[in-house]
Formats: sequence, structure tokens, C-alpha cells
Amino acid sequence: MLYLWLKALHIVSMVCWFAGLFYLPRLFVYHAQSEDTVSKERFSIMERKLYRGIMGPAMIATLIFGIALIGLNPGIFSQGAWIHAKLTLVVILIGYHHMCGAQVKRFARGENTRSHVFYRWFNEVPVLILLAIVILVVVRPF
Repeated sequence: MLYLWLKALHIVSMVCWFAGLFYLPRLFVYHAQSEDTVSKERFSIMERKLYRGIMGPAMIATLIFGIALIGLNPGIFSQGAWIHAKLTLVVILIGYHHMCGAQVKRFARGENTRSHVFYRWFNEVPVLILLAIVILVVVRPF
């Protein structure tokens, strides 16, 4: 029963984390397009609060519950290479998360050098990772 509770909490925290990973780059798009100081300051505040207040705690919760799930079922590593691929994607996602954090700081300092078009493409990265992770976990292709 504990395993199922942890799994549910892992999924909920993952959904919260991905909500932030989808929305923050969208804020970057709007921030990169903004030209007035008031808008730029407003976007900086929104980005900082989203990153620190939602995305960070959700990522930590996702990792804690995921590690707990593995701890309760260490045999999962012998069920196929899908878990290794999934964990590799999670590591990449953590890197993406931190890239977003670095960008939040660049915008706050007024040092953004990228266009809104870059952020539109940057916004697609977590979508592709989510798609791959869900397929790996549900289908377990290898």
C-alpha cells in the first residue's frame, strides 16, 4: 500500500514540475518580446516565483518519491533497460531545469541575448522528454 501512495505522490509532483517546465519557457517568450521596463520587471518576478516556489519544490518532491519507489523495488533494474533510459532522461530534465534557472537570472539582470523564437523551440524540449518517459514507463519497449 505504501508503494501505491508513493507512486501517486510521485505522479502528482511530476505533473506539477512539468507544469512549470512548460510554462516558464513560455514566460521567456513573452519576456523576450517585451520592450517596456514595467513588463520586463513583471515577467522577472513571475519567472522567479514560478521557478523557486513551484518548480524547485516539485522537482525535489518528484526525485524524493522516485528514489523511495526504487528503494522499495530495487529489482526494477533487472526488468529491462527502460528504467535506465528513463533515469537518463530524468538527469537530462534536471539539467534543463537548471538551464531554466540560469535563464531566470539572466533575464533578472537584463542580460538576455536570445530571441522569442529561440524560447519557442526551447519550450518543446520538456514535451519531447515527457513523451519519451511516458512511453518508456507504460510500454517498456526494451
